[in-house]
Amino acid sequence: MVVVVVLAVLAVVAVLVAAHWYVWRRLVRDTTAAPGPARRLGTVAIILLPVLSVGAMTSSRSEAPFLLQQALAWPGFLWLATLLYLVLALAVAEIGRPLLRRYLARRDTAENTPEPTTPTGQREPAATATTPAATEKAPAAAGTTPSVAEETPAAAEETPGTATVTATASIPVSAPPSSTASTATTASTAPTGPSRRLFVSRVVGGAAATAGLATVGYGTYGVLRGPRVKRVTVPLAKLPRSAHGFRIAVVSDIHLGPILGSGHSRRIVHAINSTRPDLIAVVGDMVDGSVQDLGPAAEPLAGLEARHGSFFVTGNHEYFSGAAAWVDHVRELGMRPLENERVEIAGFDLAGVNDIAGESEGDGPDFVKALGDRDQARASVLLAHQPVVIHDAVRHGVDLQLSGHTHGGQVWPGSLLAGFANPTVAGLERYEDTQLYVSRGAGAWGPPVRVGAPSDITVVELASRQA
Repeated sequence: MVVVVVLAVLAVVAVLVAAHWYVWRRLVRDTTAAPGPARRLGTVAIILLPVLSVGAMTSSRSEAPFLLQQALAWPGFLWLATLLYLVLALAVAEIGRPLLRRYLARRDTAENTPEPTTPTGQREPAATATTPAATEKAPAAAGTTPSVAEETPAAAEETPGTATVTATASIPVSAPPSSTASTATTASTAPTGPSRRLFVSRVVGGAAATAGLATVGYGTYGVLRGPRVKRVTVPLAKLPRSAHGFRIAVVSDIHLGPILGSGHSRRIVHAINSTRPDLIAVVGDMVDGSVQDLGPAAEPLAGLEARHGSFFVTGNHEYFSGAAAWVDHVRELGMRPLENERVEIAGFDLAGVNDIAGESEGDGPDFVKALGDRDQARASVLLAHQPVVIHDAVRHGVDLQLSGHTHGGQVWPGSLLAGFANPTVAGLERYEDTQLYVSRGAGAWGPPVRVGAPSDITVVELASRQA
């Protein structure tokens, strides 16, 4: 088992190192012409940011001072999300890189192809009239041009008019100016290979960086604005007509911590109370830290209001944060913890089990204790943080299980990975005679970013088939 864990850790480290090297190469090395301040700054950032990420992940588990946790959390966790979407954007941009190079090469070739010109730089006419004199002088022009000194004796024997013409023709003539001008123009306008590659790298890298940062920015905004309210109707065969329309506000994975604090709690309380629910179910992972650090952040939850009260079950993160202390504090906030127990509500039984993470502390879920001796003729609703216990719920005749934990994947393509570990990632599904509803959660763990999995609070309305 230890070997498997070590290999898994090494694999993760290798992937992270490769991802950082790839981002450095495309966004730092390829976009700078030579070593200089810009390249040095980019290299330092690529080294420093993952260090902050490691610090953010380890500080909360090592009971570091809460102020230090807050200082590391924002840059450290945000970089993890940014790295993901930079890598994805750059990978997609690899398709456009050769296409842009080819386009630029064709454009430069078309622009640098010269038109035929005369020695004076004018376009060559279609036909040129020649005189006998010009025809006689043509052979001389074809050969090597003699110097002025060599022509002087011959010029003295000729007539003045002829001497004038000969003297003029005997002036040394250089190569045709049109050829020189064309070559100079081509050399000055045709870009060299490295400069074109640099231009392409900057365009592609800039586009990828913009796309990655914009995605992370939008995902962060989605978390900080607070969850949206969803409504789902669930028919239960055993629910009596008197309980038809009973509304349960389900909220999970609030994840109060170094990033999400009391402001997040107040937004959640306002959203839940505005729905006027009959009952509130807090389905685990309320916090990421100790009561000492996060007690003030959780204080607004005391304002939750429902006719039949608020109920709470533990999630795996409560066991990372001191579950016993949080269960006591939840009572002080006016919520009732359901620790492997149930209560009778008008028309159905409401049960709750501890999270499976509590098994390491001898405090895991106990379905027999919570559901073993109940009246099977009554409808039952189970609060359980993780969807994976659905099969235990089926065996105990539960009609509806309410869960969270998955975050709906939180960041795409996390939803694809979450599907391997959970029977349902989000939404309502049926397992034999038991229905399972999984909330995406109201907060975020790690990076305060959600992409493709918006946070939610769900109002589950129970419907009686007898109504």
